[in-house]
Formats: sequence, C-alpha cells, structure tokens
Amino acid sequence: MLKKLFKNQKFWEIFRFGVNGGICFLVDAFIMSILMDYTPLPDWLSIGIGFTVSVILNYILCLVWVFKGAGKQDLKSQIVFIGSSIVGLGLTEVLMLFALNVLFMHKLIAKIIVTLIVMVWNYFMKRLAIYGFKNKKSD
Repeated sequence: MLKKLFKNQKFWEIFRFGVNGGICFLVDAFIMSILMDYTPLPDWLSIGIGFTVSVILNYILCLVWVFKGAGKQDLKSQIVFIGSSIVGLGLTEVLMLFALNVLFMHKLIAKIIVTLIVMVWNYFMKRLAIYGFKNKKSD
C-alpha cells in the first residue's frame, strides 16, 4: 500500500505543492511581520505586500517544480492563475483583518489559520491554471 502511494504521481505533486506552500508561507509571514513591526505601513498593505511576493515565488516554483510537465502557459491559464491569486489575496486580507481586529489574534497565529483556509482554494485553482482546462488527466 505504501509502495503504491510513493509511486503515485498525484501524491508527489501534492507533496511538492505542500513544500512549495511552506516555503512561500515563510516568505509571506516574514515580509508581513517585518513590515508590520518595523514600518509605518498599515496592516492591510503589509499583508498584501507579503502575499504578493509569495504569489510570485509560488508561480515560479509551480511552473518549474510542483506541476511537472506543465509547459508554456496560454493566456487563459495565466488569467486563471492571476485571478485565483487576486481572490486568494482578497480572502487573505479579509480573514487576516478579521482575525487581527475582531478576534485579536496574534499575527502569526492568524497567518497560519488563514493560510490553511486559503491553501485549499489555491491548490485547485493553481492546478487548473497550470494544466489548463483541456488536460483533465495529468498523472
């Protein structure tokens, strides 16, 4: 059973997506925290800047490492990727500001919880954007 799991390409894709997400989360949280703690920028802008930098890194890693064989992206796929990232940014902003200002959570605890929520959205939309609409089977 375990042998079959380790041979499954979808398992490794999800594993790589998770590692990529962890790296991007650290970049996002680090930038957000530095900006919130050491600059006069408003929280919403600090959150947005960290998220945007991590999305750019995420896109690059998705193309070259996570979704193997993705190839060159057409305009429709790029629009889906950018659109899903904008929705992810909106979700992140709303949920982070709610957690910080209404629930009074610590910024890093809030960031972890919000990231886990937005991660599910990101996986399916990024996979759709990378592989496109026609290629339903990518194993």
